[in-house]
Amino acid sequence: MRFDDRFIEELKARLRPSDVIGRSVKLKRQGREFVGLSPFSKEKSPSFFVNDDKGFFHDFSSGKHGDVISFL
Repeated sequence: MRFDDRFIEELKARLRPSDVIGRSVKLKRQGREFVGLSPFSKEKSPSFFVNDDKGFFHDFSSGKHGDVISFL
C-alpha cells in the first residue's frame, strides 16, 4: 500500500519518535534525548539514541539512522 507524501509528513509531525520506538525498545531519558540498547544488534552498552526535537533515531552500533516511519 502506498501512502500520500502529505499523509506521511502529517504522521511524522503528530508522532513523537520516543513514543513509537519506545513500544519496542526500552528507552531512558538522557538530557534532551532518549537512549537504549540497539534493536538492530546485540550490545551491552546503549548506543541507540532517539531525539524527539529533531524527529530521528540514530544507532551508533549499526550505523542506522532515520525517522519514526523508517524505524517501522
